[in-house]
Amino acid sequence: MKRYILFLLLPFTLWATAQERTTRIHKSMTILTDVIRQLDINYVDTLNYDALTEEAIRSMLRKVDPYTVYISKAEDDNLRLMTTGKYGGIGAMIMQRDSTIMVHELYEHMPAQENGLLPGDELLEVDGVSCKGKTTKQVSELLRGVPESEVTILIRREGNDSIKKAFLRREIHLPSIGYYTGHPEGSKGGTGYILFSEFTTGSAMDLFAAVEEMVKKDSIQRLVIDLRGNGGGLIDEAIQLVGLFVDKGTEVVTTKGKTATSNRSYTTSISPYFRDMPLVILVNGQTASAAEIVSGGLQDLGRAKLIGERTFGKGLVQSVRPIAFDGHLKVTTAHYYLPSGRCIQAIDYAEQQKGNALKRDSTGGIQPDIVMTDSQKVDISYSLYIKHMFFDFANRYHRLHDHIASPETFAVTDEDLEDFIRILDEKNFVYETETSHYYTQMLKVAEEEDLDSITMQQLHDLKERLKPSYREAIYRHKDEIKRLMAADIVERYYYNRGRIAFLLREDKEMKRALELIEQDTPNAE
Repeated sequence: MKRYILFLLLPFTLWATAQERTTRIHKSMTILTDVIRQLDINYVDTLNYDALTEEAIRSMLRKVDPYTVYISKAEDDNLRLMTTGKYGGIGAMIMQRDSTIMVHELYEHMPAQENGLLPGDELLEVDGVSCKGKTTKQVSELLRGVPESEVTILIRREGNDSIKKAFLRREIHLPSIGYYTGHPEGSKGGTGYILFSEFTTGSAMDLFAAVEEMVKKDSIQRLVIDLRGNGGGLIDEAIQLVGLFVDKGTEVVTTKGKTATSNRSYTTSISPYFRDMPLVILVNGQTASAAEIVSGGLQDLGRAKLIGERTFGKGLVQSVRPIAFDGHLKVTTAHYYLPSGRCIQAIDYAEQQKGNALKRDSTGGIQPDIVMTDSQKVDISYSLYIKHMFFDFANRYHRLHDHIASPETFAVTDEDLEDFIRILDEKNFVYETETSHYYTQMLKVAEEEDLDSITMQQLHDLKERLKPSYREAIYRHKDEIKRLMAADIVERYYYNRGRIAFLLREDKEMKRALELIEQDTPNAE
């Protein structure tokens, strides 16, 4: 009888809970509407209600999680870029440096590169609109537009007066494959390598085409897939990619959410083209989302070995929903679970809504079969990088040299290193180590605590001894500095594919992958 009563009460309980939630939502919306109405009636000046409402929405969503975002109609290009990897533009990546916007990177065979734009060019105007005081996002919006439309850019190049250039925008498709080769350095032969950058529409078939080409052209029998730095993308593309290597009908991932449509099981739908091809996957702390579905799924299914660092730990699924006035909401709708049943989400964002500090679960993410972390922490390299010294030197080198050797053979000389140091001297480069930074803080605290004069003198005497010499630090890490210098230089001539090819020469994870994958499998004849 008690069970019967409980069964009768259960629908009522669910109805009451839903009713309570509806009441809370109605209350919140009424408050927001009333605030806007009172502002409209009473506020002394005219307000931009579109901007206020948009900021209210974005502020609200920041309290939810980093992946749930509002996309206005004006940001349709961003939505298209997220899902397809395409947009209308000139094919250049820009950056903000101090108060200026400048070209950071060029995409090969795109309008910016073909019309002579160079890294380091400062953007002054876009179609007559000044770039002064604008953010990279604002300038990007000026540069983007309908393919085949014209855009005029005024630039300033080092050593030159301002230059005006006109471009025809083109549909820019960011490649899902950054680089691939059937002859990676250090291989015994028969092993292919692919750097897979993002999961957008058609990217799984891009990988298939690259592997198929290497099979026919280079007779590869094994494959290393590099997912380091891959932040993910479309879950359907991840499933399709896994389907190239496992049996048709294999469950790769399941999702569980609040609604029935969020609860799904994703299985492969194609017959595998490379079912027996040995696989190694490279991962790191920036491998996330769809890239974790691929790497974790293939690991769980026993189809691949993973090498590198523990992955990011994003076990959340987002769906894009249309909302009023042609906007969209990209909203987290489910958690995903790998074939072993594990959910690799590392951060519980529900704690944030309770007012608690966000904490990263050390068990989140995917643990590689072979863990390799970069234990070499070179402060001078980081300091040179964040202050754009490698970037500036590569621009200067490019102006002085018409061509260089291939990425597979190019090297920076000792004379180039001395030239680099000489430029640092001219720029009055300041190098501060963590030790000297903490010393400055400690000295300030010591002065506030009014320590005795002898102790204070001893602390002051340490200043010169702790003052770092960037020249000495560069010589001490000479090989690493020359490698980073060369990577930026190679990129000026061979673009991103050249940089990747160059860095693979000394890639420890790649060398370990080749050792692992080639030790138990035959070589190509």
